[in-house]
Amino acid sequence: MRKIHGIAGALALAIATPAAAQSFDAAVFAKAKAVQPKVVEWRRDIHEHPELSNSEVRTAALVAAHLKKLGFEVRTGVAKTGVVAVLKGGKPGGVVALRADMDALPVAEQTGLPFASKAVATYNGAQVGVMHACGHDAHVAILMGAAEVLAAMKDQIPGTIVFLFQPAEEGPPAGEEGGAPLMIKDGALANPAPSAVFGLHVGPGEPGALTWRPGPMLAASDGYEIKLKGKQTHGANPSNGIDIASMQAEIVLAFNQIAARQINVTRTPTILTVATVHGGVRQNIIPDDMMLSGTLRTFDPALRTDVMARAEKAVESIASRYGGSGKIIWNTPNPVTANDPALTAKMKPTLVRAAKGKIKDDIDFITGAEDFSYYQQKVPGVFYNLGIGFPKGVNHSPLFNVVDEGAMEVGVRAQALTALDYLASLKR
Repeated sequence: MRKIHGIAGALALAIATPAAAQSFDAAVFAKAKAVQPKVVEWRRDIHEHPELSNSEVRTAALVAAHLKKLGFEVRTGVAKTGVVAVLKGGKPGGVVALRADMDALPVAEQTGLPFASKAVATYNGAQVGVMHACGHDAHVAILMGAAEVLAAMKDQIPGTIVFLFQPAEEGPPAGEEGGAPLMIKDGALANPAPSAVFGLHVGPGEPGALTWRPGPMLAASDGYEIKLKGKQTHGANPSNGIDIASMQAEIVLAFNQIAARQINVTRTPTILTVATVHGGVRQNIIPDDMMLSGTLRTFDPALRTDVMARAEKAVESIASRYGGSGKIIWNTPNPVTANDPALTAKMKPTLVRAAKGKIKDDIDFITGAEDFSYYQQKVPGVFYNLGIGFPKGVNHSPLFNVVDEGAMEVGVRAQALTALDYLASLKR
Protein backbone atom coordinates (compact mmCIF):
# COMPACT_ATOMS: atom_id res chain seq x y z
CA MET A 1 0.00 0.00 0.00
CA ARG A 2 1.16 3.52 -0.71
CA LYS A 3 0.87 5.47 2.51
CA ILE A 4 1.66 8.99 3.68
CA HIS A 5 4.21 8.88 6.48
CA GLY A 6 5.68 11.43 8.88
CA ILE A 7 5.95 15.22 8.74
CA ALA A 8 6.92 15.34 5.06
CA GLY A 9 3.89 13.31 4.06
CA ALA A 10 1.55 15.35 6.20
CA LEU A 11 2.97 18.59 4.77
CA ALA A 12 2.56 17.32 1.20
CA LEU A 13 -1.03 16.38 1.95
CA ALA A 14 -1.77 19.76 3.49
CA ILE A 15 -0.36 21.57 0.45
CA ALA A 16 -2.39 19.37 -1.94
CA THR A 17 -5.65 19.82 -0.05
CA PRO A 18 -7.59 23.10 0.18
CA ALA A 19 -7.71 24.45 3.71
CA ALA A 20 -11.48 24.73 3.45
CA ALA A 21 -11.70 21.03 2.60
CA GLN A 22 -9.47 19.99 5.49
CA SER A 23 -11.76 21.87 7.84
CA PHE A 24 -14.48 19.26 7.15
CA ASP A 25 -12.42 16.36 8.44
CA ALA A 26 -13.09 16.54 12.17
CA ALA A 27 -16.85 16.76 11.70
CA VAL A 28 -16.98 14.01 9.07
CA PHE A 29 -14.84 11.60 11.10
CA ALA A 30 -16.89 12.19 14.25
CA LYS A 31 -20.25 11.91 12.51
CA ALA A 32 -19.23 8.83 10.51
CA LYS A 33 -18.24 7.12 13.75
CA ALA A 34 -21.55 8.10 15.36
CA VAL A 35 -23.64 6.77 12.47
CA GLN A 36 -21.67 3.51 12.11
CA PRO A 37 -24.05 1.40 14.26
CA LYS A 38 -26.93 2.46 12.00
CA VAL A 39 -24.89 1.65 8.88
CA VAL A 40 -24.27 -1.87 10.19
CA GLU A 41 -27.96 -2.27 11.07
CA TRP A 42 -29.08 -1.05 7.63
CA ARG A 43 -26.60 -3.29 5.87
CA ARG A 44 -27.74 -6.39 7.76
CA ASP A 45 -31.40 -5.59 7.17
CA ILE A 46 -30.85 -5.10 3.44
CA HIS A 47 -28.72 -8.24 3.29
CA GLU A 48 -31.49 -10.28 4.89
CA HIS A 49 -34.08 -8.90 2.45
CA PRO A 50 -32.38 -8.81 -0.98
CA GLU A 51 -34.23 -7.97 -4.18
CA LEU A 52 -33.37 -8.68 -7.79
CA SER A 53 -32.80 -6.04 -10.47
CA ASN A 54 -35.79 -3.77 -11.16
CA SER A 55 -37.55 -5.27 -8.13
CA GLU A 56 -35.84 -3.29 -5.35
CA VAL A 57 -39.15 -2.08 -3.91
CA ARG A 58 -38.47 -2.66 -0.20
CA THR A 59 -34.91 -1.36 -0.43
CA ALA A 60 -36.01 1.78 -2.26
CA ALA A 61 -38.73 2.42 0.34
CA LEU A 62 -36.17 2.12 3.16
CA VAL A 63 -33.84 4.56 1.40
CA ALA A 64 -36.55 7.07 0.51
CA ALA A 65 -37.97 7.12 4.03
CA HIS A 66 -34.52 7.81 5.48
CA LEU A 67 -33.75 10.61 3.02
CA LYS A 68 -37.13 12.26 3.50
CA LYS A 69 -36.61 12.18 7.26
CA LEU A 70 -33.31 14.01 6.69
CA GLY A 71 -35.17 16.73 4.79
CA PHE A 72 -33.89 15.96 1.29
CA GLU A 73 -35.82 16.56 -1.91
CA VAL A 74 -36.62 12.97 -2.91
CA ARG A 75 -37.78 11.44 -6.20
CA THR A 76 -38.81 7.80 -6.31
CA GLY A 77 -39.63 5.50 -9.21
CA VAL A 78 -36.61 6.68 -11.21
CA ALA A 79 -35.52 3.91 -13.59
CA LYS A 80 -38.41 1.83 -12.17
CA THR A 81 -37.30 1.54 -8.52
CA GLY A 82 -34.45 4.05 -8.19
CA VAL A 83 -34.28 6.93 -5.71
CA VAL A 84 -32.72 10.32 -6.46
CA ALA A 85 -32.34 12.80 -3.60
CA VAL A 86 -31.00 16.34 -3.46
CA LEU A 87 -29.34 18.06 -0.52
CA LYS A 88 -28.95 21.80 -1.02
CA GLY A 89 -26.14 23.19 1.07
CA GLY A 90 -26.29 26.39 3.07
CA LYS A 91 -23.78 28.10 0.78
CA PRO A 92 -23.91 28.66 -3.00
CA GLY A 93 -21.74 26.47 -5.20
CA GLY A 94 -21.59 23.65 -7.70
CA VAL A 95 -23.26 20.25 -7.88
CA VAL A 96 -21.76 16.81 -7.24
CA ALA A 97 -23.31 13.32 -7.28
CA LEU A 98 -22.76 10.20 -5.15
CA ARG A 99 -23.99 6.79 -6.29
CA ALA A 100 -24.87 3.41 -4.73
CA ASP A 101 -26.38 0.36 -6.44
CA MET A 102 -29.21 -1.57 -4.76
CA ASP A 103 -29.84 -4.89 -6.53
CA ALA A 104 -28.98 -8.42 -5.46
CA LEU A 105 -28.19 -11.55 -7.47
CA PRO A 106 -29.91 -14.89 -8.24
CA VAL A 107 -27.62 -16.75 -5.81
CA ALA A 108 -28.66 -19.01 -2.93
CA GLU A 109 -26.76 -17.86 0.16
CA GLN A 110 -24.46 -20.29 2.02
CA THR A 111 -22.71 -17.94 4.47
CA GLY A 112 -24.48 -19.19 7.59
CA LEU A 113 -24.87 -15.63 8.88
CA PRO A 114 -27.64 -14.99 11.42
CA PHE A 115 -29.02 -12.44 8.95
CA ALA A 116 -28.48 -14.60 5.86
CA SER A 117 -31.02 -14.28 3.07
CA LYS A 118 -33.80 -16.82 2.76
CA ALA A 119 -35.41 -14.93 -0.10
CA VAL A 120 -36.51 -16.60 -3.32
CA ALA A 121 -37.75 -15.03 -6.53
CA THR A 122 -38.38 -15.78 -10.17
CA TYR A 123 -35.44 -15.12 -12.48
CA ASN A 124 -35.81 -15.77 -16.22
CA GLY A 125 -38.72 -18.10 -15.50
CA ALA A 126 -36.99 -20.15 -12.78
CA GLN A 127 -37.30 -20.07 -8.99
CA VAL A 128 -33.97 -18.99 -7.51
CA GLY A 129 -32.45 -17.97 -4.22
CA VAL A 130 -31.63 -14.28 -3.90
CA MET A 131 -28.54 -12.91 -2.19
CA HIS A 132 -26.43 -9.78 -1.90
CA ALA A 133 -23.40 -11.63 -3.24
CA CYS A 134 -21.69 -8.50 -4.58
CA GLY A 135 -21.83 -6.09 -1.63
CA HIS A 136 -24.58 -3.80 -2.85
CA ASP A 137 -26.17 -4.06 0.59
CA ALA A 138 -23.05 -2.37 1.97
CA HIS A 139 -23.07 0.26 -0.80
CA VAL A 140 -26.63 1.31 0.06
CA ALA A 141 -25.94 1.40 3.81
CA ILE A 142 -22.74 3.40 3.31
CA LEU A 143 -24.45 6.04 1.18
CA MET A 144 -27.36 6.23 3.63
CA GLY A 145 -24.76 6.87 6.33
CA ALA A 146 -22.98 9.51 4.24
CA ALA A 147 -26.35 11.20 3.65
CA GLU A 148 -26.92 11.45 7.40
CA VAL A 149 -23.42 12.84 7.95
CA LEU A 150 -23.86 15.44 5.22
CA ALA A 151 -27.37 16.41 6.30
CA ALA A 152 -25.97 17.34 9.71
CA MET A 153 -23.41 19.59 7.96
CA LYS A 154 -25.90 21.24 5.60
CA ASP A 155 -25.06 24.80 6.61
CA GLN A 156 -21.38 24.26 5.79
CA ILE A 157 -21.88 22.70 2.35
CA PRO A 158 -20.83 25.04 -0.51
CA GLY A 159 -23.20 23.70 -3.14
CA THR A 160 -25.57 20.81 -3.82
CA ILE A 161 -25.17 17.05 -3.46
CA VAL A 162 -27.22 14.58 -5.51
CA PHE A 163 -27.64 11.04 -4.17
CA LEU A 164 -28.21 8.30 -6.75
CA PHE A 165 -29.60 5.03 -5.38
CA GLN A 166 -29.64 2.92 -8.53
CA PRO A 167 -31.45 -0.31 -9.42
CA ALA A 168 -30.29 -3.06 -11.76
CA GLU A 169 -26.53 -2.55 -11.84
CA GLU A 170 -26.26 -6.30 -12.42
CA GLY A 171 -28.40 -5.88 -15.51
CA PRO A 172 -32.17 -5.69 -15.95
CA PRO A 173 -34.34 -8.76 -16.58
CA ALA A 174 -34.58 -9.96 -20.16
CA GLY A 175 -36.64 -7.60 -22.28
CA GLU A 176 -36.50 -4.70 -19.78
CA GLU A 177 -34.53 -1.47 -19.55
CA GLY A 178 -32.72 -0.65 -16.36
CA GLY A 179 -29.59 0.36 -14.52
CA ALA A 180 -27.50 3.46 -15.06
CA PRO A 181 -28.64 4.02 -18.68
CA LEU A 182 -32.28 4.24 -17.58
CA MET A 183 -31.36 6.41 -14.58
CA ILE A 184 -29.76 8.88 -16.99
CA LYS A 185 -32.68 8.61 -19.42
CA ASP A 186 -35.05 9.39 -16.53
CA GLY A 187 -33.13 12.56 -15.65
CA ALA A 188 -30.98 11.46 -12.71
CA LEU A 189 -28.17 13.73 -13.92
CA ALA A 190 -30.42 16.72 -14.61
CA ASN A 191 -32.07 19.41 -12.51
CA PRO A 192 -29.61 19.81 -10.89
CA ALA A 193 -26.84 18.58 -13.17
CA PRO A 194 -23.67 17.46 -11.35
CA SER A 195 -20.25 18.27 -12.74
CA ALA A 196 -18.67 15.19 -11.11
CA VAL A 197 -19.80 11.82 -9.80
CA PHE A 198 -18.23 9.46 -7.25
CA GLY A 199 -18.91 5.82 -6.37
CA LEU A 200 -17.36 2.89 -4.55
CA HIS A 201 -17.44 -0.89 -4.54
CA VAL A 202 -16.62 -3.17 -1.63
CA GLY A 203 -14.55 -6.26 -2.18
CA PRO A 204 -11.85 -8.56 -0.83
CA GLY A 205 -8.90 -6.59 0.51
CA GLU A 206 -7.29 -4.99 3.53
CA PRO A 207 -10.17 -3.72 5.70
CA GLY A 208 -10.67 0.00 5.24
CA ALA A 209 -8.16 0.36 2.38
CA LEU A 210 -9.21 2.38 -0.69
CA THR A 211 -7.81 1.30 -4.06
CA TRP A 212 -8.16 2.54 -7.63
CA ARG A 213 -6.31 3.46 -10.79
CA PRO A 214 -6.61 6.53 -13.04
CA GLY A 215 -7.96 5.98 -16.55
CA PRO A 216 -9.48 2.59 -17.47
CA MET A 217 -10.09 0.55 -14.30
CA LEU A 218 -12.88 -1.93 -15.02
CA ALA A 219 -13.50 -3.63 -18.35
CA ALA A 220 -16.08 -2.99 -20.99
CA SER A 221 -18.46 -5.95 -20.99
CA ASP A 222 -20.41 -7.21 -23.99
CA GLY A 223 -22.84 -10.05 -23.48
CA TYR A 224 -23.68 -12.34 -26.37
CA GLU A 225 -25.84 -15.25 -27.45
CA ILE A 226 -24.93 -17.72 -30.19
CA LYS A 227 -27.81 -19.42 -31.97
CA LEU A 228 -26.84 -22.58 -33.83
CA LYS A 229 -29.00 -24.53 -36.30
CA GLY A 230 -28.30 -28.09 -37.40
CA LYS A 231 -30.28 -31.17 -38.40
CA GLN A 232 -31.72 -33.51 -35.80
CA THR A 233 -30.80 -37.17 -35.94
CA HIS A 234 -30.44 -40.30 -33.84
CA GLY A 235 -27.39 -40.32 -31.60
CA ALA A 236 -26.44 -43.70 -33.08
CA ASN A 237 -26.28 -42.24 -36.61
CA PRO A 238 -24.72 -38.75 -36.47
CA SER A 239 -23.84 -38.90 -40.18
CA ASN A 240 -27.56 -38.75 -41.02
CA GLY A 241 -27.84 -35.27 -39.54
CA ILE A 242 -25.59 -32.44 -38.37
CA ASP A 243 -23.55 -33.01 -35.23
CA ILE A 244 -24.40 -29.72 -33.56
CA ALA A 245 -22.78 -30.81 -30.26
CA SER A 246 -19.41 -31.08 -31.96
CA MET A 247 -20.09 -27.81 -33.75
CA GLN A 248 -20.54 -25.94 -30.47
CA ALA A 249 -17.47 -27.61 -28.97
CA GLU A 250 -15.33 -26.31 -31.83
CA ILE A 251 -16.73 -22.83 -31.29
CA VAL A 252 -15.75 -22.93 -27.61
CA LEU A 253 -12.22 -23.99 -28.53
CA ALA A 254 -12.02 -21.32 -31.25
CA PHE A 255 -13.04 -18.62 -28.76
CA ASN A 256 -10.32 -19.73 -26.37
CA GLN A 257 -7.82 -19.55 -29.22
CA ILE A 258 -8.93 -16.04 -30.20
CA ALA A 259 -8.20 -14.66 -26.74
CA ALA A 260 -4.96 -16.60 -26.25
CA ARG A 261 -3.38 -16.76 -29.70
CA GLN A 262 -4.88 -14.28 -32.18
CA ILE A 263 -4.54 -10.95 -30.35
CA ASN A 264 -1.70 -9.17 -28.55
CA VAL A 265 -2.23 -10.32 -24.96
CA THR A 266 0.39 -7.86 -23.66
CA ARG A 267 -1.64 -4.82 -24.74
CA THR A 268 -4.53 -4.89 -22.25
CA PRO A 269 -6.51 -7.78 -20.73
CA THR A 270 -8.99 -9.28 -23.19
CA ILE A 271 -11.23 -12.17 -22.11
CA LEU A 272 -13.78 -14.02 -24.26
CA THR A 273 -15.82 -16.43 -22.15
CA VAL A 274 -18.45 -19.04 -23.03
CA ALA A 275 -20.57 -19.39 -19.89
CA THR A 276 -23.65 -21.40 -20.89
CA VAL A 277 -24.56 -24.12 -23.39
CA HIS A 278 -28.17 -25.16 -23.88
CA GLY A 279 -29.58 -27.77 -26.22
CA GLY A 280 -31.09 -31.18 -26.51
CA VAL A 281 -33.65 -33.13 -24.47
CA ARG A 282 -32.47 -36.73 -24.64
CA GLN A 283 -29.17 -38.61 -24.57
CA ASN A 284 -29.72 -40.44 -27.86
CA ILE A 285 -31.01 -37.52 -29.94
CA ILE A 286 -28.68 -34.95 -31.52
CA PRO A 287 -30.88 -31.83 -31.59
CA ASP A 288 -31.68 -29.28 -34.26
CA ASP A 289 -30.78 -26.24 -32.15
CA MET A 290 -28.28 -25.16 -29.54
CA MET A 291 -27.59 -21.87 -27.84
CA LEU A 292 -24.43 -20.60 -26.17
CA SER A 293 -23.90 -17.40 -24.20
CA GLY A 294 -21.09 -15.55 -22.52
CA THR A 295 -19.23 -12.27 -22.30
CA LEU A 296 -16.38 -10.36 -23.88
CA ARG A 297 -14.23 -8.19 -21.56
CA THR A 298 -11.98 -5.51 -23.10
CA PHE A 299 -10.29 -2.22 -22.26
CA ASP A 300 -9.28 -1.12 -25.75
CA PRO A 301 -11.97 -0.06 -28.29
CA ALA A 302 -9.94 -1.28 -31.28
CA LEU A 303 -9.32 -4.68 -29.67
CA ARG A 304 -13.01 -4.91 -28.81
CA THR A 305 -13.99 -4.40 -32.46
CA ASP A 306 -11.32 -6.84 -33.63
CA VAL A 307 -12.32 -9.63 -31.23
CA MET A 308 -16.01 -9.20 -32.03
CA ALA A 309 -15.27 -9.59 -35.75
CA ARG A 310 -13.12 -12.68 -35.12
CA ALA A 311 -15.83 -14.25 -32.95
CA GLU A 312 -18.50 -13.63 -35.58
CA LYS A 313 -16.30 -15.12 -38.31
CA ALA A 314 -15.51 -18.19 -36.18
CA VAL A 315 -19.17 -18.92 -35.47
CA GLU A 316 -20.26 -18.54 -39.07
CA SER A 317 -17.36 -20.49 -40.62
CA ILE A 318 -17.48 -23.42 -38.17
CA ALA A 319 -21.26 -23.74 -38.49
CA SER A 320 -21.02 -23.58 -42.28
CA ARG A 321 -18.32 -26.27 -42.36
CA TYR A 322 -20.67 -28.63 -40.50
CA GLY A 323 -23.48 -27.84 -42.92
CA GLY A 324 -25.45 -25.83 -40.37
CA SER A 325 -25.77 -22.15 -39.55
CA GLY A 326 -24.74 -19.96 -36.66
CA LYS A 327 -25.11 -16.35 -35.61
CA ILE A 328 -23.75 -14.39 -32.67
CA ILE A 329 -25.96 -11.65 -31.21
CA TRP A 330 -24.30 -9.01 -29.01
CA ASN A 331 -26.26 -7.46 -26.16
CA THR A 332 -26.14 -5.73 -22.76
CA PRO A 333 -22.95 -3.72 -23.28
CA ASN A 334 -21.21 -1.86 -20.47
CA PRO A 335 -18.51 0.66 -21.43
CA VAL A 336 -15.09 0.75 -19.78
CA THR A 337 -15.22 2.24 -16.28
CA ALA A 338 -12.55 4.91 -16.71
CA ASN A 339 -11.57 7.30 -13.94
CA ASP A 340 -11.05 10.84 -15.20
CA PRO A 341 -7.26 11.36 -14.74
CA ALA A 342 -7.44 15.01 -13.68
CA LEU A 343 -10.31 14.46 -11.25
CA THR A 344 -8.66 11.33 -9.86
CA ALA A 345 -5.43 13.23 -9.15
CA LYS A 346 -7.40 16.08 -7.60
CA MET A 347 -9.30 13.77 -5.25
CA LYS A 348 -6.40 11.52 -4.24
CA PRO A 349 -5.58 13.59 -1.09
CA THR A 350 -9.22 13.28 -0.04
CA LEU A 351 -9.20 9.49 -0.34
CA VAL A 352 -5.87 9.32 1.47
CA ARG A 353 -7.32 11.22 4.41
CA ALA A 354 -10.56 9.21 4.42
CA ALA A 355 -8.59 5.94 4.61
CA LYS A 356 -5.94 7.34 6.98
CA GLY A 357 -3.29 6.62 4.39
CA LYS A 358 -4.33 3.05 3.50
CA ILE A 359 -4.55 3.49 -0.25
CA LYS A 360 -3.18 2.08 -3.48
CA ASP A 361 -3.66 4.19 -6.59
CA ASP A 362 -2.09 1.95 -9.25
CA ILE A 363 -4.01 -1.32 -9.01
CA ASP A 364 -4.14 -3.77 -11.90
CA PHE A 365 -6.92 -3.69 -14.45
CA ILE A 366 -10.13 -5.34 -13.17
CA THR A 367 -11.87 -7.51 -15.76
CA GLY A 368 -15.21 -7.21 -14.00
CA ALA A 369 -17.54 -4.51 -15.31
CA GLU A 370 -19.66 -1.72 -13.80
CA ASP A 371 -22.45 0.36 -15.28
CA PHE A 372 -21.10 3.34 -13.29
CA SER A 373 -19.28 3.80 -16.59
CA TYR A 374 -22.43 5.31 -18.11
CA TYR A 375 -22.32 8.19 -15.63
CA GLN A 376 -18.65 8.71 -16.46
CA GLN A 377 -19.59 9.11 -20.11
CA LYS A 378 -21.73 12.11 -19.13
CA VAL A 379 -19.62 13.78 -16.42
CA PRO A 380 -16.12 13.21 -15.01
CA GLY A 381 -16.20 10.48 -12.38
CA VAL A 382 -14.05 8.51 -9.97
CA PHE A 383 -14.81 4.93 -8.93
CA TYR A 384 -12.78 3.21 -6.21
CA ASN A 385 -12.76 0.00 -4.19
CA LEU A 386 -13.12 -0.44 -0.43
CA GLY A 387 -11.47 -3.44 1.22
CA ILE A 388 -13.76 -5.37 3.58
CA GLY A 389 -11.53 -8.29 4.57
CA PHE A 390 -11.24 -11.63 2.86
CA PRO A 391 -14.53 -13.55 2.50
CA LYS A 392 -14.55 -17.30 1.91
CA GLY A 393 -16.06 -16.57 -1.49
CA VAL A 394 -15.34 -13.87 -4.06
CA ASN A 395 -17.97 -11.53 -5.50
CA HIS A 396 -21.01 -13.40 -6.91
CA SER A 397 -20.23 -16.43 -4.75
CA PRO A 398 -22.83 -17.87 -2.31
CA LEU A 399 -20.14 -17.44 0.38
CA PHE A 400 -19.45 -13.73 -0.22
CA ASN A 401 -19.78 -11.53 2.86
CA VAL A 402 -18.60 -8.21 4.28
CA VAL A 403 -16.15 -9.75 6.72
CA ASP A 404 -15.14 -6.50 8.42
CA GLU A 405 -18.21 -4.28 8.82
CA GLY A 406 -16.02 -1.67 10.51
CA ALA A 407 -14.57 -0.90 7.07
CA MET A 408 -17.90 0.63 6.07
CA GLU A 409 -17.10 3.62 8.30
CA VAL A 410 -14.22 4.40 5.92
CA GLY A 411 -16.68 4.21 3.03
CA VAL A 412 -18.96 6.72 4.75
CA ARG A 413 -16.02 9.07 5.29
CA ALA A 414 -14.88 8.68 1.69
CA GLN A 415 -18.31 9.35 0.18
CA ALA A 416 -18.89 12.40 2.40
CA LEU A 417 -15.41 13.88 1.98
CA THR A 418 -15.24 13.43 -1.80
CA ALA A 419 -18.47 15.45 -2.11
CA LEU A 420 -17.37 18.15 0.34
CA ASP A 421 -13.81 18.49 -0.97
CA TYR A 422 -14.94 18.58 -4.57
CA LEU A 423 -17.47 21.35 -3.90
CA ALA A 424 -14.90 23.26 -1.83
CA SER A 425 -12.40 23.04 -4.69
CA LEU A 426 -14.86 24.77 -7.02
CA LYS A 427 -14.83 27.84 -4.76
CA ARG A 428 -11.09 28.46 -5.14
